[in-house]
Amino acid sequence: MSRTRWRYGLTATACLLAAGLVPAPAHAEDVTDYAITVDPTDRGAKIDDTMYGVFFEDINRAADGGLYAELVQNRSFEYSTADNGSYTPLTSWAVSGTAEVLDDSGRLNERNRNYLSLSAGSAVTNSGYNTGVRVEQGKRYDFSVWARADAGSTLTVGLKDAAGTLATARQVAVSGGWKKYTATFTASRTSSHGRLAVASSGAAALDMVSLFPRDTYKQQANGLRKDLAQKIEALNPSFVRFPGGCLVNTGSMQDYSESSNWQRKRSYQWKDTIGPVEERATNANFWGYNQSYGLGYYEYFRFSEDIGAMPLPVVPALVTGCGQNRATDDEALLQRHIQDTLDLIEFANGPVTSTWGKKRAAMGHPKPFGLTHLAVGNEENLPNEYFARFLKFRAAIEAAYPDITVVSNSGPDDSGSTFDTAWKLNREANVDMVDEHYYNSPQWFLQNNDRYDSYDRSGPKVFLGEYASQGNALKNALSEAAFMTGLERNADVVKLASYAPLLANEDYVQWRPDLIWFNNHASWNSANYEVQKLFMNNVGDRVVPSTATGTPTVSGPITGAVGLSTWATSAAYDDVQVTSADGTSLLSDDFSGDASRWTHNGTGSWSIQDGAYVQSDAAAENTLVTAGDPRWQDYDLHVRATKKSGKEGFLVAFGVKDTGNYYWWNLGGWNNTQSAVEQATDGGKSTLISKAGSIETGRAYDIDIKVRGRQVTLYLDGQEWGSFKDDKPAEPFRQVVTKDAATGDLIVKVVNAQSADARTAIDLGGAKVASRARVTTLAGEPDSVNSETNTPVTPVTSTVSGIATKFTYTFPANSVTFLRIRHG
Repeated sequence: MSRTRWRYGLTATACLLAAGLVPAPAHAEDVTDYAITVDPTDRGAKIDDTMYGVFFEDINRAADGGLYAELVQNRSFEYSTADNGSYTPLTSWAVSGTAEVLDDSGRLNERNRNYLSLSAGSAVTNSGYNTGVRVEQGKRYDFSVWARADAGSTLTVGLKDAAGTLATARQVAVSGGWKKYTATFTASRTSSHGRLAVASSGAAALDMVSLFPRDTYKQQANGLRKDLAQKIEALNPSFVRFPGGCLVNTGSMQDYSESSNWQRKRSYQWKDTIGPVEERATNANFWGYNQSYGLGYYEYFRFSEDIGAMPLPVVPALVTGCGQNRATDDEALLQRHIQDTLDLIEFANGPVTSTWGKKRAAMGHPKPFGLTHLAVGNEENLPNEYFARFLKFRAAIEAAYPDITVVSNSGPDDSGSTFDTAWKLNREANVDMVDEHYYNSPQWFLQNNDRYDSYDRSGPKVFLGEYASQGNALKNALSEAAFMTGLERNADVVKLASYAPLLANEDYVQWRPDLIWFNNHASWNSANYEVQKLFMNNVGDRVVPSTATGTPTVSGPITGAVGLSTWATSAAYDDVQVTSADGTSLLSDDFSGDASRWTHNGTGSWSIQDGAYVQSDAAAENTLVTAGDPRWQDYDLHVRATKKSGKEGFLVAFGVKDTGNYYWWNLGGWNNTQSAVEQATDGGKSTLISKAGSIETGRAYDIDIKVRGRQVTLYLDGQEWGSFKDDKPAEPFRQVVTKDAATGDLIVKVVNAQSADARTAIDLGGAKVASRARVTTLAGEPDSVNSETNTPVTPVTSTVSGIATKFTYTFPANSVTFLRIRHG
């Protein structure tokens, strides 16, 4: 078959051709790049209604300053240096006059301990999030405060920015003990730089200073920011996984004690987050900031219901993850958390006559939320310890609520010893569903479309709870789309899937990539969002089996220079030897002279010390230095390495083409808990092989790496540590076909993640179809990234003619295309 490549870009003519609106070039009539064959008589996997959902975690200021519509930051003065070195109880507040934050018996309540003592004639001003408090002309804003003051005191509350007043000031009379006071503003101007000011005529105590837009999502009090909630709703998610993530199972797991201050950095516990907002805790977030819990479990359940999604909460298993390795042996504490989980199910599903159902009803929702799935734990690195505790949770839940699906997990990676051990335990215990997480390079996603083809059809089902390609460009989204065709093809195994993370405030980013980006006045969809939306709104009910021709690939040997690096660690390297397969020395450096053969990327502090090459900055990350020829192949690399101080171990690189493309053996990574070989492709990393293990400080290790063709064998102190063969092709052309039972539509989903158009012969296997179809295409330059002011990656929908049981269609370069073909 001829496979002529058209190398032009996505011109206007190409777009029209792809949509079937102009004739194909005459010479193309006898050229077919690909062929897709559909068998409508065969029945593929049934796709459950719950296939695609969203995962919410309070990372990147996703809650306070994000989805939670509160405009005041640090509204209850609970920020603390103990939580973040840059915080004080007056973070985000400016004081005019005399004010003091107190924690004494005069507090509002035991969980809202700090309050502001404001002297007569003094004022405080809050700066909100990002550039300030956002208000829009003509819209209403609801102010509230809990205050205590002597009779005759008046609070003057106003909104302003540098240009002047943003709304008419309000006078609020305050008298007596703690009470809630309210006022409403109508903004006279639009501003993203506003400040909320509160001044007192007399001495007063203030707490829970709040400002909400009246126009929240569905006009709900204590509600959600409308544009963000609507973007999530537009995805049409079938479930919402919440509240995390790493914040679920990290931090202290101890109980709150009324005899002492709030236990800071406490793991996320649902009972802290319900009830009257002024009685909820403020807690230190795993991601480095405080969360108010104004957006709590009740709001998560309510939002899930509002968007028609299944709630899927995650509770801590008392084994930490996310780079921490601790497990509690306190049986009483474990039993208390198990009872908390049973209480959570009662809160969600119990009648109003039950203890926790009554609390739900008191919050405004007498009807049960209909909880069906619950996950125990998240990314635990200690699989045996985790699973022993999981079994106790599951036994208790199944005894009380046998209809609840209890979800386990397989750790933080797509492979490795933790993953293998966890899956073995899950299979042996007949677990219903296992939560997998992985963040990898676009190449990995293009290579692993068949990941679930070989999974045991009779074993536990898969919940892909967190996944993403490492970037927000179109090329990342296309690699995820290619992978998702494999998820759908294996819908009998993969029952739930959600991209992560969901939200990112552009001024408070702890993690990239993210699905939806925002600031205090705007939000925008990433390219990844557009792919997720396409799939989530065009799922279908059953896979229609189909096959496609592939893309020829030619894989040469692994080539590249060598490198040394560290990550939050100081280490010394010596006796570097690179020898070709025939014994020829390519590099020999004992560092008795200078380091002139090594190229430094500018990070870290490298110097020759006592005949070794030392990186002495124990805080610096990715300090890669390289030496040699990018054309090297078939060689042996020897290094002697000694850890001097820091959190991790060594990074020894090979196959180095440049700073974004290489392999490295990461010894003592992940806070010195495991070792792995990672491959970096265009800056994104994927794990090829991993094992648990740590590196000792002060001990010299002999590291040897043997590269032959695409086979790599690794030795640690003379013993084989592991090996791999990197020969899996990254297939850029992927497809899946599903059928929509309600409409009878065939949905042909094709990803062309390469720089050439793909003219494709499509054979629908004799299916009777209409001659016209609806086509939605997402295409562009592979490095295109959407931003607040420019969204080059946007889907285009049109109608295409010429559809028949056999027809030819050209899929644009760098595109994902959905053809909805109606029954004829």
